[in-house]
Amino acid sequence: MGGELMGLDGIDTGRYSVDAVALEDSQICVIPYEVLETLGREIPMLQKQFHRIMSREIVNDHSVMLHLGSMHAEERVAAFLLNLTERLRARGFSASSVVLRMSREEIGSYLGVKIETVSRTFSKFQASGLLFVRQRHIQITDPAGLQHLLYDVTCKSHGHRTSASS
Repeated sequence: MGGELMGLDGIDTGRYSVDAVALEDSQICVIPYEVLETLGREIPMLQKQFHRIMSREIVNDHSVMLHLGSMHAEERVAAFLLNLTERLRARGFSASSVVLRMSREEIGSYLGVKIETVSRTFSKFQASGLLFVRQRHIQITDPAGLQHLLYDVTCKSHGHRTSASS
C-alpha cells in the first residue's frame, strides 16, 4: 500500500523472507540500506524517524501474528478487513469502501484459511449486514459489528468476560 515500507526483514542478513508482487500499477522508491545509514548519520532526525517506523512495524507485525494465532477463520477475515480499512483511512481514503487487490485465494493464504472459507465468510458477513460484497468491491456497512467480533476475541484471550454480569 502506498507509503508503506518493504524489505525491513533484509536489513540484518541482506536476504528477504518474502517476495512482493504488485497487484496494480505501483511506484517504488529503492533506498539501499547503506545510503540510508549514511543519511541517518548526516541527518539525525531522519535516523530517529526511521527507527520509529521500524519500531512501529515490529509492534504491528507482532500484534497481527499474536491475534491471528488465536482467532477462528471469521475473526481472521474481520481483522483483515478492519486492518485494511484502517490503513486506507490513514492515507486519506474511504474506510468503508474497499476494492480488494488480492484474490480470495491470496487472502486465504495470507490468513491461513482456505479460499472457500474466505468466500463463505464474506457471504456470512453480508447476510449479517456487516458488509456488502460485489466481486472485489467490499462496502463495510457495520464496522462496529466487525470490531465487535474482534472485541470478543480480545476479551476471551485476556481472560475477561463479555457478559453483562461481569
